[in-house]
Amino acid sequence: MFVRYLVAMVMAAALSALGLPVHAQGSYPNKPVRMIVPFPPGQATDIIARFLADSLTKAWGQQVIVDNRPGVQGMVAGRDAPADGYTITFGTSGTLAVTPAVFSKLPYDPVKDYIMVSGGVIIPMIIVADSALPYNSLKELIDAAKKAPGKLNVGYGGVNNTQHLTGELFKYTTGVDMVGINYKGSAAAVTDLLGGQIQILVDSLAATLPHIKSGKMKALAISTLQRVPQMPDLPTVAELGYPGFEGVGWAGIVVPKGTSSEIVEKIGADVRRALSDPALRERILDRGMTVDGRAPKEWSEFVNAEIVKWSEAARRANVKAD
Repeated sequence: MFVRYLVAMVMAAALSALGLPVHAQGSYPNKPVRMIVPFPPGQATDIIARFLADSLTKAWGQQVIVDNRPGVQGMVAGRDAPADGYTITFGTSGTLAVTPAVFSKLPYDPVKDYIMVSGGVIIPMIIVADSALPYNSLKELIDAAKKAPGKLNVGYGGVNNTQHLTGELFKYTTGVDMVGINYKGSAAAVTDLLGGQIQILVDSLAATLPHIKSGKMKALAISTLQRVPQMPDLPTVAELGYPGFEGVGWAGIVVPKGTSSEIVEKIGADVRRALSDPALRERILDRGMTVDGRAPKEWSEFVNAEIVKWSEAARRANVKAD
C-alpha cells in the first residue's frame, strides 16, 4: 500500500512539474459548472439551455448553473473564462455566425476565441403565407412574385438575425423581388401576417406552427435540408428545385480556446448522451426544434461553413450594422 501511495505521489509531482493537470478526465467535473446563455431568461434558446443544464446536472452530479448574459456581453464572458471546462457557453447561429456577418466590429471572434464542443438543437425556419392568398405551393408564390416584382411584402421575425438573412438568402436563391420588412420580433411579424399587413413571412417553425395548425397560415416550405418531424409532409426549399438551400438557426456548446481536448471530448460526449434521451428529445420537438448531436469535429465544420455562408448572404443583401 505504501509503495503504491509513494508511486502515485511521485507521478502527481511529475505531472505538476510539467504543468499538466493532475486530475484525470474521469474526475471532471468535480465542482459546479457555469453555462453562459447569451439570451434573456424565458427566451426559447434559454429554455432549451436549461433543459440541457438539468440533464448535465444529473449526469455529472454537479450543478450546472445557467448564467444569462444577453448578447455580446455573454460571448465575451464565455471567451474570457478560464479554459478549464467549468464555464461553457450556449453559442447560437446568431452569436457565432449572423452577428459577425452583419456587424463590422465585434469584441470577439467566433473562430479564434472558441472551441466548438457539440451541436445542441436546430431551429428550422419556415416560409408561410397569409391563408387568404391563392398560393398553395412555393412554386405558385415564386411565379407570382416574378410576375409582379416588388409587389409582395415578406416579413422577417427580427432584424440582423437568422430569420432576416434566411429571408434574404431565399430571395437571392430563387431570384424573386419582394419587399423585406423587419420586425422587432416574431410576435409582431406574426400579428401583421394574420392581420393582412404582409403576405409572406419567414420565421421560426416554433413561432408559426400553432397558426399553421389552426389554418390561419399556409406553410409553403421548410428551410432545413431534411423534412422535420413536426411537419413530415411539408417539403423543403431544397427539394423544391433549389438544391443545398438551408437557412436555419442552431445552438450548441462552445468553450474558450485553450481548453484541453480531453475535457472537450468529455463535455461533447455527455451532451450528446443527454440529447439522446427520448424525454429531452420530445421536449425539444414540442418547441419546434430538432436535436443536433454533432460531435466536436463535425459541429466545428458545420459552424465554420455557416459563418462563411451568412457572411456571403449579408454581403449580397448589403445587410450591415455598426
